[in-house]
Amino acid sequence: MFTDSVELTVSSGKGGQGCVSFRREKFVLNGGPNGGDGGKGGDIWFKCDNNTHTLSHFQRKMHIKAEGGVQGEGSRMTGKSGAKKVIIVPPGTQIIDMETGEVLFDMLVDGQEEKFIEGGKGGLGNTHFKSPTNQRPTYAQPGEQGETRAIKLDLKLIADIGLVGFPNVGKSTLISTVSNARPEIANYEFTTLTPKLGQVNIGDFESFVMADIPGIIGGAHEGKGLGIQFLRHIERTKTLLYMVDLASYRDLKEQIDTLKDEISSFSENLGNNKYAIALTRVDIVPPEEVNDLVNGFLDLLGLEANKGSEFDFDSAMPYYIQDSADETLGYDRTKPYLVAPISSATNKNIEALKYALFNLVQTGRE
Repeated sequence: MFTDSVELTVSSGKGGQGCVSFRREKFVLNGGPNGGDGGKGGDIWFKCDNNTHTLSHFQRKMHIKAEGGVQGEGSRMTGKSGAKKVIIVPPGTQIIDMETGEVLFDMLVDGQEEKFIEGGKGGLGNTHFKSPTNQRPTYAQPGEQGETRAIKLDLKLIADIGLVGFPNVGKSTLISTVSNARPEIANYEFTTLTPKLGQVNIGDFESFVMADIPGIIGGAHEGKGLGIQFLRHIERTKTLLYMVDLASYRDLKEQIDTLKDEISSFSENLGNNKYAIALTRVDIVPPEEVNDLVNGFLDLLGLEANKGSEFDFDSAMPYYIQDSADETLGYDRTKPYLVAPISSATNKNIEALKYALFNLVQTGRE
């Protein structure tokens, strides 16, 4: 089960109680106080781990506690400190304070560790309270209570490319074709109910991560459909691939305008990200109609079709790819970097799309 948001209560460990004891040895008369201190309570830590992908392991652990410190002993022996509690979370997890809504930590890098709550201090043993006027103290401190906090864990998947499109537009088919992801694929809307990540390999040493989220419909940012529940999973992506269905009953311009409006309404920053457009299911459209559809779509966007590029798109079909601008300016974000017809079922233009997207991801990394 994919779980991307949980509410937890976490408590650091209570400090151990100090000890009240007196030295008792043969030939030692009236031995003084020698009670040891209590051990320190365990701390609460968070650790980011690439081997964890969801928050589902927290479903039955709504209150997580660190170990308490052990009581001190005689002969001035300090009690054992409580073990720290390390909470393992996947990359992209935000730890949010439930009372204030403040993001306390953003766990992004594998191996990242953050101390959240300090354990309670151990109480002092009675040896600390001896004085000329109180040579036989019978008092020791109790350990300090640990701190308890209510928090929320929110997972936002980290990907280089986020797929955005209406339901049943071919997002799952594309990610299964170009990556190691194996989502469920069926011919009905909302087949994809949870986000999926896939690694797209470019040669032996290069790759990028692609995220597929459930389909978006008009009004998704207001809670319609499934999209709003998972839109946050593309908040961290620097590049969006809008997928527009050539074989849909919806007009092409209507599809791209609705998708862009929903993304911008959800997050203005996300709406300003670099983007590309894939015109999907070209294998279903009669060949004589494809060129007219693509050229008409490019005209509506105010773009001119390219006649060739380094990425070897099918030259029999029109497409658009943005020429690299001044290196200091990068690509024009007001226009799509790429508009190309593809078919995941027949692998039409898939390799060219893969390398073009990798080129766009590389500009962001640089």
